[in-house]
Amino acid sequence: MSFRIQPAAPARPNRCQLFGPGSNTKLFPKMAASAADVINLDLEDSVAPSDKDVARANVIEALNNVDWGNKYMSVRINGLDTPYWYRDVVDLMEQAGDRIDQIMIPKVGCAEDVYAVDALVTAIERAKGRTKPVSFEVIIESAAGIAHVEAIAASSPRMQAMSLGAADFAASMGMQTTGIGGTQENYYMLREGVKHWSDPWHWAQAAIVAACRTHGILPVDGPFGDFSDDEGYIAQAKRSATLGMVGKWAIHPKQIALANEVFTPSEEAVSEAREILAAMEQAKANGEGATVYKGRLVDIASIKQAEVIVAQSELIAAG
Repeated sequence: MSFRIQPAAPARPNRCQLFGPGSNTKLFPKMAASAADVINLDLEDSVAPSDKDVARANVIEALNNVDWGNKYMSVRINGLDTPYWYRDVVDLMEQAGDRIDQIMIPKVGCAEDVYAVDALVTAIERAKGRTKPVSFEVIIESAAGIAHVEAIAASSPRMQAMSLGAADFAASMGMQTTGIGGTQENYYMLREGVKHWSDPWHWAQAAIVAACRTHGILPVDGPFGDFSDDEGYIAQAKRSATLGMVGKWAIHPKQIALANEVFTPSEEAVSEAREILAAMEQAKANGEGATVYKGRLVDIASIKQAEVIVAQSELIAAG
């Protein structure tokens, strides 16, 4: 272990982030009643330019008047390359009250992007005497974003989460695909005449997880575009969970249950983790640094792995 201890990520459930456009107020009560841990009210891609002002007003009214229960409330502002983002921040921070928990910053390409939003948010908090600090989630959606991913992860104490935006990322990278997440038809290996598909997003997700874990923020898997493909969504979510991501976006209500199922440790997994911890406690009492559990070696590293699963389960149960 490095002398510089890896900080812990925020201790809150983040299994599913449900998105809904700020221009469609009919969705808000349904989103509030859903089983998603995080609600992302969107002012960016799902809102037409002519509806930006109305959507912003809708979101502010919803934050102030809808009963969102214990959901973590996030608003995706417009990108810093647009004329909308500064008004998004100013109006949200001045008018939305304390119910807003997080601002999601899209298309972040460098740490300076986060700094710009942080400076504006901080100034408004101080001017208005806000005592509840707003957190940030950023979306990596470009070649620049993935190239600067660690600097972005370390860019602000407000940082709590980071997601991969597959569609814009693919476009920025020049990838020959129109798919949003999942395996891609032409991304395969050939062995003895049989095709084997691999995951074109894997390396970017792994880079995001590493940056997030280094700096104590939550790594989150982004959208899966084909909401008619439950099996494909589950497969990608399982790959992401295995890599260390804590949750996934839902762009359709039917994806909420899928995300919650994948990112909630099963009873069997939790039971096995507790048994490993108990076995290691017994080994410790016997003066041993390792032991055998179900025919395989477990040691101090196994304790850390088991503790992650148990902690996840307890956090979700408490929420």
